[in-house]
Amino acid sequence: MTPLKSVSIEPVTRPGQWREYHRLCQHLYATDPAWIEPLHQTMKARWSRKNPWFESAHGMCWLARCEGEVVGSISAQIDERLAHGGDGRVGYFGQFECINDPRVSRALFDEARRWLLKQGSEWVKGPFDLHINESCGLLVRGFETSPMLMMPHHRPYYASLVEDAGLEPEMRLLAYIIEPNFQAPPAMKRLQTRHQDALRIRPLNVRRYSDEIELLRALFNDAWRLNWGFVPFSEAEFEALGKELRPVLNPRYTSIAMLDDEPVGFLIALPNINELIKDFKGRLWPTNWMKLLWRLKTSAATTARVPLMGVKSQFHGRSMGALIAFSMIDAVRWPLHDSGIEQVEMSWILETNSGMNGLIEAMGGDCYKTYQMYRQRLGPGHG
Repeated sequence: MTPLKSVSIEPVTRPGQWREYHRLCQHLYATDPAWIEPLHQTMKARWSRKNPWFESAHGMCWLARCEGEVVGSISAQIDERLAHGGDGRVGYFGQFECINDPRVSRALFDEARRWLLKQGSEWVKGPFDLHINESCGLLVRGFETSPMLMMPHHRPYYASLVEDAGLEPEMRLLAYIIEPNFQAPPAMKRLQTRHQDALRIRPLNVRRYSDEIELLRALFNDAWRLNWGFVPFSEAEFEALGKELRPVLNPRYTSIAMLDDEPVGFLIALPNINELIKDFKGRLWPTNWMKLLWRLKTSAATTARVPLMGVKSQFHGRSMGALIAFSMIDAVRWPLHDSGIEQVEMSWILETNSGMNGLIEAMGGDCYKTYQMYRQRLGPGHG
């Protein structure tokens, strides 16, 4: 390591500091051909106090500066809905970007831990930007391919910086890539035939969009309630998500599973916006939004992602649960294929979800990216 003068840590309180954050990322990933600069307005909306997540949460973001130059960033946040876990009060870190120097990363984590300790946190976990229902996980495998929409991308050395700062691995999140024209597993086809009178799949009804969004929220919160790290979507959060997704949502890429006329699961696939904004350099205004709308209209994307999917918890670990999941995938894969989609990412999936991981692998899915979640118990030494 070259000699490094003292590192100063400053809270992000001004718009100009966010511009410096964007320039930091541009510098860090300048030689990474897989990186796609996220839209700057996404960061702005995430940290806006109008974000309904802040109704039950609060957080801070910091920049690390050396000799006047920004060399790193980190955030710390607490969601009161999950702050009191079984092991004690939990806080999170995120927004971690850093030059390859552990002295900088240690200073950033020290600041985040001090803030969390002042909030009474006993654990720090992450990375979450800002929470589990947004972008989360540290990329540790699959650096050679670009990230799909709402998925993070990192430099390979980040993991060593996080672990050097004292955090330990807790859970891995997996991303699979699959071609939509895969061969259906024979076992699933037999189950479909057996239950064809009871199980049907319908698309989302855009004419009843608000009611459908509330239905999806109820299904999601039930489907995920027993999973690691789960935080339920509030009505306001899911309504905001629905508004964000509506311009890019194609009803043919959606599935709602009905078993004996009762909703039991849902799936939403979206065209990979990242593929369409790669040349935007993070800017949507003043004219790039028109380019994006045109590219969406002309089906320019060749990849897609399934960011939202769930089967009601009562069917977990049962053959009916696997059938519901497969049938929802089966219903959207041909519309995706007919629109020119060549590959679909199924992500993210917990490493412990053996049923879903096994089903995707049976359909020919390739686990091509791995994201690591970390944790650390906080103590007096970090104050």
